Amino acid sequence: VSQAERWKLGGHRGAVIWFTGLSGAGKSSVSNAVESLLNSKGIRTYLLDGDNIRHGLCQDLGFSLQDRAENIRRVGQVSKLMADSGVVTLAALISPYRADRDAVRASVERVAPFVEVYLQASLETCEGRDPKGLYKMAREGKIKGFTGIDDPYEEPMSPELILDSNQKTVEELAKETCDYILNVIKL
Repeated sequence: VSQAERWKLGGHRGAVIWFTGLSGAGKSSVSNAVESLLNSKGIRTYLLDGDNIRHGLCQDLGFSLQDRAENIRRVGQVSKLMADSGVVTLAALISPYRADRDAVRASVERVAPFVEVYLQASLETCEGRDPKGLYKMAREGKIKGFTGIDDPYEEPMSPELILDSNQKTVEELAKETCDYILNVIKL
């Protein structure tokens, strides 16, 4: 069965929608809302969230530079397979290093559209949200290598979407993202 046949059967193209940004920027909240909106329109989706991925597919990995790269590589490969099958795959991960995200893009774009969505939020905004208390623990030295505190986050150079998570609501950001995706996945 060809990709074209799978996509025709589903009524839309598969794609990888890669949400990136600091912890607390809204990746999970926005991607969940986007998935709900797309599903309400009959779009087949699957959400790969960084927290959930770390409990299964990547449970053997830590947070070293090498392990972070491998985490992103694995999620990228799973996303690519799912997109090839016709699923709009939403991946919500901090993915702090540009080179890792660019490698996933290069791999995915061989078979399906790749949309990088940057949830732009200031460190102050993210620390103010901090639902898990991670920033506080990082500032106290209880967590080492925390992205945005003592480990870098490299902003995307040319993302397809930049979402202002400082000012807009989850609903506004989800609608903006959904509108963009619907144009990308049209047959």
